Amino acid sequence: MARFLGLLAISLGIAACAPSETVTQYGGADYKWQLQQIDGAAVNYAASLTLGDSGKVMGDGPCNSFLATQDAPYPWINIQVDVVEQIYCPDIDREEAFLTALQEMSLVEVSGPNMVMSNDAGREMVFSGLPTDVQSDQ
Repeated sequence: MARFLGLLAISLGIAACAPSETVTQYGGADYKWQLQQIDGAAVNYAASLTLGDSGKVMGDGPCNSFLATQDAPYPWINIQVDVVEQIYCPDIDREEAFLTALQEMSLVEVSGPNMVMSNDAGREMVFSGLPTDVQSDQ
């Protein structure tokens, strides 16, 4: 009996250390996400992100690429931008608005090639997905 309890304790410990079920396990890693709208307004600049393994987030704003992390369990999201290139361009204000909004999102829903992020303040970001297996490096 003591051996069974010992094995049960080890199993529970291993399960507790397993990676959380983030948006990547629910279709988030299947696409490169292109920003379409912020707060109901269509965007007229390029901005995208990819949700990778182990909470890695990589993306491009109108001016610079960025690296971030995300480890909240689905349906929550908590993107923290860690590194942004430092290249200035005329769209730098749009990039700052994109990155700020991204970090303010707290909920995410993925439905096939559509992803919506939102928060309790009523903000929303809408993305469309390009499957990761058909992306090009253009």
